[in-house]
Amino acid sequence: MIREAGREDLQQILELYLCLHEDSVPEMSEHLADTWEQILRDENHHLIVYEEEGKIVSSCVCVIIPNLTRNVRPYAFVENVVTHEKYRKRGFAAACLEYARRIAQGSNCYKMMLLTGSKEPGTLAFYRRAGYNSTDKTAFIQWIGREKV
Repeated sequence: MIREAGREDLQQILELYLCLHEDSVPEMSEHLADTWEQILRDENHHLIVYEEEGKIVSSCVCVIIPNLTRNVRPYAFVENVVTHEKYRKRGFAAACLEYARRIAQGSNCYKMMLLTGSKEPGTLAFYRRAGYNSTDKTAFIQWIGREKV
C-alpha cells in the first residue's frame, strides 16, 4: 500500500533511513519531534511511504516549491528515495516516485528534480526509467557547517 506518512510512522521511517545514508537512528528529542510535526503540517512537504505487510519498506520525499517563473508554476523536488535492501527490485521505489509525480501534476508543477549521490549504474538507470534525465541541468552541492555527510 502506498500512502503519505502519518504521525505514527516516524520510527519506521527513521529505521528505513539506515538503508539510505544514516548510520544510526536519532534519539527522540524535542528538535526531532518539532521537525516531524513541521513536516506533517507542511502542505507542500509530502513524505511518501510504501507499506508491505505492515512494514514501511520504501519511501521518498516530494516537496512542492512555489515559484515566480514559468508562468508562476511551482516545481517539485524529490529527495531521500530509499528501499529496504530486502525489498528492492520489486517496484516499491518506482511506485513512490510515480506517486510523487501525481502530486506534482496535481500541484501544476512544470518540472520535477531529483538528486542522487549514487554513482551505481543500476541506480542511475532506475531513475532514467522513472522518467528523469541527467542532461538538462547541472547540479552543484555546497555543504554547510560541516564536511560532506
